Amino acid sequence: MGVCTSRPTPGVALVTVDFPPVNALPVKGWYALADAVRTAGRDPEVRCVVLTAEGRGFNAGVDIKELQRDPGHTSLIGANSGCAEAFAAVYECEVPVVAAVAGHCLGGGIGLVGNADAIVAAEDAVFGLPELDRGALGAATHLARLVPQHLMRALYYTARTATAAELHAHGSVWQVVPRAGLLDAAVGLAGEIAAKDGSLLRLAKAALNGIDPVDVRRSYRFEQGFTFEANLSGVADRVRDTFGKESSP
Repeated sequence: MGVCTSRPTPGVALVTVDFPPVNALPVKGWYALADAVRTAGRDPEVRCVVLTAEGRGFNAGVDIKELQRDPGHTSLIGANSGCAEAFAAVYECEVPVVAAVAGHCLGGGIGLVGNADAIVAAEDAVFGLPELDRGALGAATHLARLVPQHLMRALYYTARTATAAELHAHGSVWQVVPRAGLLDAAVGLAGEIAAKDGSLLRLAKAALNGIDPVDVRRSYRFEQGFTFEANLSGVADRVRDTFGKESSP
């Protein structure tokens, strides 16, 4: 259990997340993921990173039970900061990052794949932000990198999910494959990228980040301010404890 790094092929680092049963990450898990991605990106022998997960799904976001066990705000602040660091680590990784996604990709999972350079998804992958059902806000910044603006808003307000095939149609998922072939497909794409000159790839990654129209780190931190406001007001706990069944304002 935790985060581990391996080398499936030359030039490719595979970062694997494993927090059973659904890969809802605790605070320490988000920081461990950030450290693993940054370390892989700094390695001069690595020219592409593949981010994947073991188990039922890619990522279920923050460990809500950890937040509920904390009578104060320490865990919430830690989760906010940890998510921000993990998302930034993917975006700022010195080399391209390919996300290999199977099963559910929810909440914080959207922050990870939305900041990746490419996404390969299994046929059973679903993507969404159930934040309003969990007493939280955030990662609309990253969902907006996957789907058009009005679809992003509708998905956000309804907490519905989109399938891998739907995101492929929007051009944000590179390839959709059977689950059994997911890792091979993702590592294959990473290998194609890693065949390029390592120094030039690093320059290309910096150049593409530099022309992005949205500062993803600042935009996400702005969203998180409203998450904390929801917690201070008490509405987050009310919704979280009923998992979205509370309808009163």
